[in-house]
Amino acid sequence: MSERELQRLGTILEKIEMIENIVQKYSFVSKALEDELLAKPAILMHLTSIAEQFSKLRNSEIVEKFDPSDIKGAVATRNFIAHDYDGVNLSVIEMTIRERLPVVKGVIEAILEDRNG
Repeated sequence: MSERELQRLGTILEKIEMIENIVQKYSFVSKALEDELLAKPAILMHLTSIAEQFSKLRNSEIVEKFDPSDIKGAVATRNFIAHDYDGVNLSVIEMTIRERLPVVKGVIEAILEDRNG
C-alpha cells in the first residue's frame, strides 16, 4: 500500500468525521440536511470528495477491502450531486450517512490499524 493510497484513505476518513461533526451539531441527520445555507451543502461536498477519493483508488487492491456496493453507491451519489443538485434524494443521503458511512469508516480504521501495527 503506497503512501498516496494511505493519504486518500485518510482524506476519506476525515470527510466522514466532518460529516459526523456536522450531524452532531444538529442532533439529527434530517435536521442537518434541512439547513440549506451551510450544513446540507457541506455534507454534499464531503460526500462528493469521498467518491472522488474512491475513484482515484479504483485500480488499487485497497478497494477489495470495501463492500463493492459502498464504492458504487459513493460514485452514484457523487454523480447525482454533481448533475442534479436540486434533485438529490435526501432520504438516500440520510440512509448513506446513518448506515453506510459508519461501515466505510470501520473498514478504513481497520486498514490503518493493520498498517500501523
